[in-house]
Amino acid sequence: DRAYYIGETEFYIPRDADGNFKSYGSHAESLPDTLAAMNRLVPSHVVFNGAVGALAGDNAMTAKVGETVLLVHSQANRDTRPHLIGGHGDYVWEEGKFNNAPLKGLETWFIRGGSAGAALYTFQQPGLHVYLNHNLNRG
Repeated sequence: DRAYYIGETEFYIPRDADGNFKSYGSHAESLPDTLAAMNRLVPSHVVFNGAVGALAGDNAMTAKVGETVLLVHSQANRDTRPHLIGGHGDYVWEEGKFNNAPLKGLETWFIRGGSAGAALYTFQQPGLHVYLNHNLNRG
């Protein structure tokens, strides 16, 4: 009935000695500090679809009870573990290959860095179903 794309991205914004985010006059000026931040492999932000709150409020992914939704999730750099609170993936293609047999009934699925996966879910009840990255131990 519906399909949604979720692009998961991390940002590496340099901080000053006090931990505050730095600002620069140009992208070129920020390059040395940004590369140093990236080399530490600890993102300052992990977001869906390019911005904090990009899938919230008026931008929320919606569905009605009984509708089937395909969630396509990609992550360019790091492994990720999407999870739909209050639901699960009825059918999940962790490697994004629809010619492969899907896994069934997963609450959390594994998407390898640099790839995409998909989950198909039919909503059984009304309410808020939060979609999140289950990498809860990352900064």
